[in-house]
Amino acid sequence: MKRILVKKDSYFDSVFLMLITRELKGDPGVRDAIVAMGTPMNLELLAGLGYASPELAAAGPGDLVIAVEAADEKAVEAAILAAIELMKRKKTASSSESGTARAGSVRAAAQALPDANVAVISVPGAYAAREARLALERGQHVMLFSDNVSLEDEIALKRLAVSKGLLMMGPDCGTAIIGGMPLCFANVVRRGTVGIVAASGTGLQEVCCLVDRYGSGVSQAIGTGGRDLKNAAVGGMTSLLAIEALARDPATTVLVVISKPPAPEVAAKVVEALERAGKPAVAHFLGMSVPKADTGRLAWAANLEEAARLAVAFANGAKDAAAARMAADSASDPGGVADASGGVAGNPGLTAQMTALAVREAARLGPGQLFLRGLYTGGTVADEALFLADAALGGVRSNNQTRKELLLADPRVSVGHTIVDLGDDFFTAGKPHPMIDPAPRDERIRAEGADAATAVLLLDVVLGYGSHADPAGAASAAIADARKAAAARGAYLPVVASVVGTAGDPQDAAAQRAKLEAAGALVMPSNYRAASLAVEIARLAIARGRANNNGGTK
Repeated sequence: MKRILVKKDSYFDSVFLMLITRELKGDPGVRDAIVAMGTPMNLELLAGLGYASPELAAAGPGDLVIAVEAADEKAVEAAILAAIELMKRKKTASSSESGTARAGSVRAAAQALPDANVAVISVPGAYAAREARLALERGQHVMLFSDNVSLEDEIALKRLAVSKGLLMMGPDCGTAIIGGMPLCFANVVRRGTVGIVAASGTGLQEVCCLVDRYGSGVSQAIGTGGRDLKNAAVGGMTSLLAIEALARDPATTVLVVISKPPAPEVAAKVVEALERAGKPAVAHFLGMSVPKADTGRLAWAANLEEAARLAVAFANGAKDAAAARMAADSASDPGGVADASGGVAGNPGLTAQMTALAVREAARLGPGQLFLRGLYTGGTVADEALFLADAALGGVRSNNQTRKELLLADPRVSVGHTIVDLGDDFFTAGKPHPMIDPAPRDERIRAEGADAATAVLLLDVVLGYGSHADPAGAASAAIADARKAAAARGAYLPVVASVVGTAGDPQDAAAQRAKLEAAGALVMPSNYRAASLAVEIARLAIARGRANNNGGTK
């Protein structure tokens, strides 16, 4: 039985509603539940799931929608009442525990905190630009978590921000660390002298955490939003202003810029800005070969791990890019990989010990196990793995593929080598992000374990504020089930993972790694290393399969 309840003019933050949805779905008798705002995307999703009704049709972006499917009418009623009670209780607890007051608008928040100079905005996209504009006009920097903001609105907001010398982070900006304060999905890292500019998300988190682990710290981590560098019309306005601000910041001695492939003309502006800044700098554009050689104090990184290593080398006193690269390549890794340089042609992320590990794991595979399956909760780390795997194995399918012929027809079903970003809008419309609710990924882990063609599973576990309280614990049960399913059919399933997090995070990175290892996962010290190991296992599995088909022996 399905039922919806629409509460008019009852706005709640999307992350807050995701947490409510997760708790509600755990109630006995509840088959499915969605608690979300009545945005057009959410209404379309709900109608497609069979919740169409006059009440739903009349809902708007400022209305709260509670949709429940349960065994019977009694269970449905209980679930809806539980959802309302959860919202009341969590709202009250959040305010009392933090000692902060809730405000219904930027104007009301500014009256409550007149000295605040950063506004974090997470409202439906239809209202996001208006609230951001009000904050900018008040002289506040803006972190705009909201998505579904038009390109035209983004350009107008960023032009206004630049005219006032203010940062306009976003839209769809999920991560930042400003003045040592983690905002939205961010990790607890030590303060230091490395200033990072990135689209935000897990790429920013990964580099921040690696900088912390390699012994340095972060001065500021500024998210810009995904279109800032990629779209020529936006022109990198926030990125360029952020670079300029970090260049003037006496607490920042090293600059780092991370981006998916930017528009060429925007990339040129970024390079000019980094060189003009007069400080050591590192640039990394995911999915692109290094566009030019190191020059002076500007070093080009080939992956997220190398970006962090080079930044730390500069922070430790390297005078130029050549010295930074030498220091980065020779540095030991506290995460367990002997050095940074790697060791096999076609896969520079492998060290000798990783190569031996890949040989050991591949030797245990059956003849039909041929394919790499990557299940990611973080978009940027998913892309890093995808670019690496596609270059080494070829023909890797994904919902993030830039080549249309390799886009998954159905992202819910793996075909051949597959790397999936489970945080994509396809999976999260009206549902919690998998970093908040890992249950959908756990189900997918079990499904891949049941597929006799799966040669190796590749996973990320992202920690920090906003993420699930125990993502490794949740994944561990699914990993154990997948490996048992493989064993039951006489097969073996390697699982390779990495943890994006620090010892200071609420989940504790060391404890999370230990849980994954106890479930049988091979935990690498970075996403780059994890993807490199998984790719090598898959490569060996394919080579072994070809040898067998040609009459070779095992």
